[in-house]
Amino acid sequence: MTNRVVLRTLIAMSTLLVLNGCKSDDAGDAKRNDPVLVIDQGQEPRETLRYEIAHGTRTTSTMEYGLASLATTTQGSQLSMTPGVRLHIVSGPSMEGKRGSTRFDVRIIKAEALVPEGVDPAVKLDLNKSVAVLNNVGGWVEVDDRGIVQRSDLNSAAKNPDVPARLLMMIINARTSLARVVLPAQPVGVGARWEAAKELLLYGFKINQADTYTMTEKVGDEVKLNVQIQQTAPKQTVTFEEEGVELTLEALTMNATGQVVLNLKALEANARASGEAADLLNVKTVDGSENIEIDSAFEVKMTVTYEIAETIEEGWEELEEAKEVQKAEEEAAEELEAQE
Repeated sequence: MTNRVVLRTLIAMSTLLVLNGCKSDDAGDAKRNDPVLVIDQGQEPRETLRYEIAHGTRTTSTMEYGLASLATTTQGSQLSMTPGVRLHIVSGPSMEGKRGSTRFDVRIIKAEALVPEGVDPAVKLDLNKSVAVLNNVGGWVEVDDRGIVQRSDLNSAAKNPDVPARLLMMIINARTSLARVVLPAQPVGVGARWEAAKELLLYGFKINQADTYTMTEKVGDEVKLNVQIQQTAPKQTVTFEEEGVELTLEALTMNATGQVVLNLKALEANARASGEAADLLNVKTVDGSENIEIDSAFEVKMTVTYEIAETIEEGWEELEEAKEVQKAEEEAAEELEAQE
């Protein structure tokens, strides 16, 4: 098996670990009884944490991640590389959704591949092409006042067949764990701990993840949290027919820690996390079968700014346009339900 095939596999799995290592859920959360388990309610005084997003709020954010991975193949060769990605994202303006929820658009306005020197030109080209197609990709999401997703959908750019569906879903999952923390139902105080457990489906692999948050401080609308993220997965096999590759995930473990500075009036949070992962894969192609051990270290950083669009004329125009889009979508959905 050529080094290029091994490199492509390494990139795919490492990206899965880094992006997915930061998260979370989809609209399935709304169907569960409660996605949060409170481990410790913390010190007195305690209060109920809820998001209070003013209509017309907008957020701009930059998401960056860096990765260092070392793969050992059956032949004993070792490959090390550090690809990176920077995404510039705009969220909002927010508006009222159904049943008092908050709805807002999310869109990637610029995607950049951060590739180190010395990477195979073919691999670099693949990375740049994969990242470039994310420009203007986005959609809308509707969350309740605890941050639990009620409904969501992708925009037309995201539904373009040229956009890698798996990469897109990983980005969505990554952002929700750090950018929008799911809050507990019970009142909590400093020292409180809660866990959000979920099953993720990425690259065809089912992965179990648990995000544990510890509240270290609260001042006004700002909450500081420590976060621990753990992933495990059972042995499983997926096949990529177009590429002629069969991957068997023999073992997977990932542990990460980080910090989140959460503003309860903002759509997203400032956050950073870093961690390590260890994985054992078997890659089967027409050229044969090969075992790959992957050890990875990664870092993710999210930096945000937000504004209340009600002070900006342009923001109100965007809000009215978003409302018109929402109305059209709901009318189309009602018409479809009637036909069914």
